[in-house]
Amino acid sequence: MNGFDERFLTRNGLAARQLAVLLLNHEPDTRLPRVRDFAEELGCGNGTVQAALRLLEESGAIETAARGHLGTFLVRSERSTLWRLSGLGTLLAAMPLPYSRRYEGLATGLRTAFEEAGTPFAITFMRGAGARTTALLEGKVDLVVLSRFAADRLIEEHPVELVADLGPATYVGAHGLLLREGASLDAPGLRVAVDPTSEDQRMLAERAFAGRTDIEWVESSYMQLRDLFAQKLADATVWNLDEVQGRTGMGGEVLPLGEEVTRDLSLRNSSAAIIGRTEGAKALSAVRDAVDLSTVTSLQAEVLRGERVPSY
Repeated sequence: MNGFDERFLTRNGLAARQLAVLLLNHEPDTRLPRVRDFAEELGCGNGTVQAALRLLEESGAIETAARGHLGTFLVRSERSTLWRLSGLGTLLAAMPLPYSRRYEGLATGLRTAFEEAGTPFAITFMRGAGARTTALLEGKVDLVVLSRFAADRLIEEHPVELVADLGPATYVGAHGLLLREGASLDAPGLRVAVDPTSEDQRMLAERAFAGRTDIEWVESSYMQLRDLFAQKLADATVWNLDEVQGRTGMGGEVLPLGEEVTRDLSLRNSSAAIIGRTEGAKALSAVRDAVDLSTVTSLQAEVLRGERVPSY
């Protein structure tokens, strides 16, 4: 079916589009729910569901087989066709700016995994987890990539839910304490740079300097950090070391964060998470079932090792 079939604009066609979303969650050679169960979930009659199933079969999206008392089984499904007929469209994911090999590898892995799953996928790059989350809540993007730590906080506060957790070292390799050349951590009135757009960096900085009442917080971004240090307007910061690698003119030294930052916090901060709006739960479920997370992480590792050219 090359163009859009006008049959999918009818009442039965609307049911077929809704049914296509549900069938994205079913693997081939598995038994389908009963017609009346589909009808109850879609809020329509049994006849409408049967007509919708026929439409999907005629379109080549699925093939079913009745096996007597065992029920009806899904013999075959074409995910790309089901997705197109469902009306879900291209999923747009917001990611951090691809300034590091780790993020380039993550973008490469995500694009490949979605393509292999037959799901149209595009990436937009936005600096700051806050900006990406706002775009998600306003419906401008469908998915957001951020740290698991930030994701957990957002899930508590907003109607969003976790789609995937890619595991440790997929979002950042490590954080460290950057100290400007000539500055001393013990000096009173230490000026610490914080990025107001990064929930992770702000929280890590607060943990790292917990207990000190003489800190002066200086709002900054990674793009301004070199200038702040060069002009001696900031003395220290907690930063993603992926952002520091390869940047010239930073000066100073990198120190471990120490025990002030808990192991659990560091682990969740390093893991890449994908979140989506709760209102799109059925589509999110389809994404969870389809995307092979091992593809994402293996391709990211290849990019990090220099074995694959980033492609996103």
